[in-house]
Amino acid sequence: MAIIIKLDKLLADRDMKGKELAEIIGITEANLSILRSGKAKAVRFSTLEAICTALNCQPGDILKHTED
Repeated sequence: MAIIIKLDKLLADRDMKGKELAEIIGITEANLSILRSGKAKAVRFSTLEAICTALNCQPGDILKHTED
């Protein structure tokens, strides 16, 4: 079982850079990079909510569950 992070596609679709999103949601670029790479072990709901607000999307637009 794997969780796929689709944040890069959303950023590209909205012509937004990771640096800009990090500033908007109030996290470091390093932490956003960890999330974008799929190496994060957890995501706070407040961070997920901030991303959804900034990108005008739903959590399902960012996260995808797949079977290995």
